[in-house]
Amino acid sequence: MTADRPGRDRVLSQAEAGFENQLEPGRRPALLMVDLVRAYYEPGAQLYMGETESLRGAASLLAAGRSARVPVIHTRVSYSADGADGGYFFRKVGALRHFVGETPLGEIMPEVTPEGDEVTIVKQYASAFFGTTLASTLRALDVDTVLIAGVSTSGCIRASAVDAIQSGFIPIVVREAVGDRDPAPHEASLFDIQAKYGEVYALADAIAYLERVKEV
Repeated sequence: MTADRPGRDRVLSQAEAGFENQLEPGRRPALLMVDLVRAYYEPGAQLYMGETESLRGAASLLAAGRSARVPVIHTRVSYSADGADGGYFFRKVGALRHFVGETPLGEIMPEVTPEGDEVTIVKQYASAFFGTTLASTLRALDVDTVLIAGVSTSGCIRASAVDAIQSGFIPIVVREAVGDRDPAPHEASLFDIQAKYGEVYALADAIAYLERVKEV
């Protein structure tokens, strides 16, 4: 019965339910460029997403990060010959066979190729943190905030954002710098990240944040 509790049968909005609090970015950001490889951007490839907007956005974010002299970490995917290091994930997603060994489809796109001392981490699972040195590398660099770009929004980006906040970093997913093959899970994932796991910034706001950090 709800007679003595008026309004309790109404579903509360996200804000009323306690979601969507704002996290203020820190002063020590890093860029995390997730799996910006040929497999997702090359027409005809099984994993081709059919868009390049995310790549252009990621390239713009990368240029701003380099200008601000913040740490940049790239990720790519590679598996052993039988995919054993990918476990059930490798078996679940058949297209991951294109990342066995060092393949052309696993190469990072020229627009965002690592430079200088930028770290590249090889991963086997969705999250850039799972089974890798990412968290310890960020801590060694005294990083408190991670700006995330790459693909795909509903897969590796969401998983990496969740693990970032669980690892003690503030995740900021840059809307124009992430992409997916389907707009529905793309938007749903951005919605969930903003509500529960981090912040979703427009590219212009992310670049403005990097400019502020640069001036400090």
